[in-house]
Amino acid sequence: MTDQKIMCSVYRSPKKDGMYIYVPKQEPFENVPETLMQTFGTPGHVMDLLLTADRTLARVDVKQVMSGIQNNGYYLQMPPHETQF
Repeated sequence: MTDQKIMCSVYRSPKKDGMYIYVPKQEPFENVPETLMQTFGTPGHVMDLLLTADRTLARVDVKQVMSGIQNNGYYLQMPPHETQF
């Protein structure tokens, strides 16, 4: 997967801070289950990215994102766990 490239779009969930979905740019929500879309809410476009194995993403491993898109048609990034004191 070293020379693999995926053009994707990133969308933010209006229902849960820190939840994002990465989908292929050319067919954004074709493979995302309807139940997930209902939970996610109306997606807000954040940006388009060219994913490569050597790219660094802020909170997730790019290889996991690429694998999710290739195998499932999307990758769901969950919000970080909140620490309660």
